[in-house]
Amino acid sequence: MLIHDAPGSQPPPAERAGVARLQERRVRPSTIWCGITGVVLVLVAGELVAAHINALGPLTSLFRDYVGRPKSASTSWAGFLLALVGVTTRVRVIALATAIGIDLIFVVIRAIEGRLFTVGNGPTIVLTALAVLAAWRWTGERRRTALRAIAFGALLILATKVGEIWLDVTAWARPMVLDPYAQLADHALGNPAWFVGHALEVAGPVPLSVVRWVYFELPVAAIVVAVWQLRGVTTGPWPRHHLVRTFLALGLIGPLWYVIFPVVGPILAFGPQGHGMELADVWPNIIPPLPFSLEPMPFDGITPRNCMPSLHTAWALSLFIHSRRGPRWLRYGGAFWLVCTLIATLGLGAHYGVDLIAGAALCLTVESALRDPDRGWGQYRIRVVALGIITFAATLLSTRYLAQQMAEHPLLSGVALLGMLTALSITFYLTWFAPTRPSSSPAPKAESVDMEQPGHP
Repeated sequence: MLIHDAPGSQPPPAERAGVARLQERRVRPSTIWCGITGVVLVLVAGELVAAHINALGPLTSLFRDYVGRPKSASTSWAGFLLALVGVTTRVRVIALATAIGIDLIFVVIRAIEGRLFTVGNGPTIVLTALAVLAAWRWTGERRRTALRAIAFGALLILATKVGEIWLDVTAWARPMVLDPYAQLADHALGNPAWFVGHALEVAGPVPLSVVRWVYFELPVAAIVVAVWQLRGVTTGPWPRHHLVRTFLALGLIGPLWYVIFPVVGPILAFGPQGHGMELADVWPNIIPPLPFSLEPMPFDGITPRNCMPSLHTAWALSLFIHSRRGPRWLRYGGAFWLVCTLIATLGLGAHYGVDLIAGAALCLTVESALRDPDRGWGQYRIRVVALGIITFAATLLSTRYLAQQMAEHPLLSGVALLGMLTALSITFYLTWFAPTRPSSSPAPKAESVDMEQPGHP
């Protein structure tokens, strides 16, 4: 993989042959049907679990996207815009105009009936119509490309629906949370949630509004990067790796840890939004003193335990990584989104510093496992993935079992935590981005074509 190729340059003949072979690869129909069956089973299981714990199920939420009030307008539009990369410009214009028109109709109906304003019905309806049209009317490469893009867009929406019920499950399954451990371990990092939260409070409403918007609208930036990477799929090959793959993998793996390490965040466990369940209302002005004893604390049955690891950090970091080979405006945008997201995760009281370290380690590990799939699992990939797993596991285990010692020896503990993450980051860079990065496997040159070059989105 080269990172200094001239923008728009064409690969040599051997690499073009590799591209042709990559185009010939097709997903087996049995794999597709197994995937569809798996998605349906997960949605049905989520609906049954939701009925058991009196929460909004994924199928009910999806039904509201069609004819009711969508829970998330940005998610529906993000999935729809992602799906449009797989169709021609003419179809994009028609589909986009139709989705906007349907949304306007719903807006008018809600205004007449005095209901709250929202959008999101249009893109869901048109996305479904596009799927039916591509499956039944189109043929050949046009059909395959369209259905693949539509599948990615639909998965983004459906994954969000399943994720919502999973958050409810974490609150139902884990009545006790580990915030005292995370807060105590954060002494090793200088209690960044308290420091950034206070600084953001002093900065005033404008910086607060900016980072809050960036924090909650992460899908918007992700779609911009993904669309740039996939912009040429209707006329050329699909990239072997892109942001959507990393986003979906992080969304699948990350939430599993919420029930293993349940944490609600400083603004809830130590701040004004604890609704009587907080240990003390001191965030972000007073850092709690070191306690004499340490144990899990009870919390309510409705607040998601979704702090450890910080998936906002993981997703923003993956967005930053995938924007590095884009044009200048995309690189600057990726850096801006990462910085604002890190500020928001701490400054809004949503996460502790150790959550961010775990989230960054998870991102670099998953990204390394998925990146350059044609290069195989050589020693260089194994090295960075193993280091990522060690960093992630060490962060969680030390927070859970060594929090008291970390608070009593903050300098040594802080250097160890940040040192592990720094070593992982350097190894990641040297493995995937350094100009002299060695190949991970002895695959033929024709098979090692980099689909993330400027000439190959």
